[in-house]
Amino acid sequence: MDKIKFQDYLNIAKKAGYVIIGGEKLYTYNKKIYLIIYDSTAGTSTLKLVEKFKEKGIPILSIEDLESYMKIKNCKIIAIKNKDISEILYNNAKF
Repeated sequence: MDKIKFQDYLNIAKKAGYVIIGGEKLYTYNKKIYLIIYDSTAGTSTLKLVEKFKEKGIPILSIEDLESYMKIKNCKIIAIKNKDISEILYNNAKF
C-alpha cells in the first residue's frame, strides 16, 4: 500500500469516528482498540503508553510524520477502534 492509500484509510476512519487521537484520551479509554499508530519521533510518555498497549497484545505501527497523515498539529499517537480498517492498515503499511 502506498502512502496516499494509507492516508485515505486513515481519513475514512477519522470521518467515521473510529479514531482516538492523543495520549490522554487513550490513557483513559477502556473499550476495545484494534490498532495503535504512533509517530517514530514520539516522546517518552507516548512510548510508555505504547508499551502498555503492546503488553495487552494490541498491534502497534510506528510511522514517520503522523501529523501530516492526520492533518493535526503535533499528533503523536492514535488508536483505531474498527477491526476491518485496523487490519487493512496493519497488513498493508509497508511503504
